[in-house]
Amino acid sequence: MRSILGILAALHDADVDYVVVGGVAVVLRGHARMTVDLDLALDLTAQNLATALEVLTAEGLRPRLPVAAEQFADEETRTGWVEQRNLVAFTMHDPDNPLREVDLLATAPIPFADLAADADWITIDSVPVKVASVEHLVAMKRHSGRPIDLADIAALSALAERPIVERDDRDDP
Repeated sequence: MRSILGILAALHDADVDYVVVGGVAVVLRGHARMTVDLDLALDLTAQNLATALEVLTAEGLRPRLPVAAEQFADEETRTGWVEQRNLVAFTMHDPDNPLREVDLLATAPIPFADLAADADWITIDSVPVKVASVEHLVAMKRHSGRPIDLADIAALSALAERPIVERDDRDDP
């Protein structure tokens, strides 16, 4: 978690509109499991994406694909990758640290506005982190349908019977 906390702090400090989804979100919701990459749903507006990519690049991350990071911010290019190459996520990684990898969702089964509206702020070592709701995590995991996703659904369902995070009553940190 420490390897990605700096990334989350930098995104927050730059006012990037994001929501943590995927395995890290499952861990933050209370299910201990191994995960290496940080999955982020972003507001896919040009300015938000440009800022996010600048932050990630400044953090030492580089695209895994042989393309410039800025290309992901171009809506026409990104849409082409999704439609013609079945791109689900744009991966940025740290060439010097395999534990620092970020997947930026190119498309999601839930609109970003809905993800953001229902997400919770969780503070980790004084870093505010916006995490997808359990309901949205389950829906996204069900959509993916991989064995690890089905295991996460079972774990999240078991955790839902008891409090799994303390909500921050503020709208925004």
